[in-house]
Amino acid sequence: QLQLVESGGGLVQPGGSLRLSCAVSGFTLDYYAIGWFRQAPGKEREGVSCISSSGGSITYADSVKGRFTISRDNAKNTVYLQMNSLKPEDTAVYYCAAAPVTPGSSWCSPSHRYYGRDYWGKGTLVTVSS
Repeated sequence: QLQLVESGGGLVQPGGSLRLSCAVSGFTLDYYAIGWFRQAPGKEREGVSCISSSGGSITYADSVKGRFTISRDNAKNTVYLQMNSLKPEDTAVYYCAAAPVTPGSSWCSPSHRYYGRDYWGKGTLVTVSS
């Protein structure tokens, strides 16, 4: 059964750091691009970052460039999102999602429409507050 599980969220002060993990099971990560998304209360879901199956192509939303870093360890079937210099406006539920691709593909997209309904985790809450 295909499953994505996010972890690593929590309460952090402004300027602090968190590392989110997206552990996948039921499929081989090599065949998927992975995206990180977030949704704050009352706001639309936003694409934060994505990484291709090869890891060679990465994108970031302008709001997180220079602060967030996405990486993947296919051997561990896990994708990470290192978040530094966190701001209150980063407060949201963070989700990871998978999109099937050809192994070694350089494709990924920060648009949620490319990630099927069955390829999403349940999210982890990140709260940035003093």
